[in-house]
Parts: sequence; structure tokens; C-alpha cells
Amino acid sequence: MRVVVDRDLCESNGVCEGLVPEVFQINDEDELDILQEHPDESLRAKVLDAVRSCPKQALSIEED
Repeated sequence: MRVVVDRDLCESNGVCEGLVPEVFQINDEDELDILQEHPDESLRAKVLDAVRSCPKQALSIEED
């Protein structure tokens, strides 16, 4: 799986970071960084929850 962020939609509100800090982080410029673009399969459920919880629907997953 590959985590994708739509930079035009993302408001960097940090919901995803709160749910999966291993994958998402808001940087010093208040922009979202994807720390693991291809996270381990063990994180799939948490990443899917973050995708569904994004208030701007800026996150998605592409299957490899």
C-alpha cells in the first residue's frame, strides 16, 4: 500500500498524525509530511482509519 496526500485539499489539521504518528507528521512549516509512504502491512487498519477520518478527504491509499 502507498499513502497519498492531496496537497490542494490538506489543511494540516493533524487528525491523521494523532491516529498514526508513525506515518504522518505536521512539520515546522505546518505542512503534512508522510514519514512512511509505504507503511508496514501491520499499520493498514490504523492508516485506513486515518484516511476515513481526514476532515478534508485529502488522504488516500493506492495498492501496490
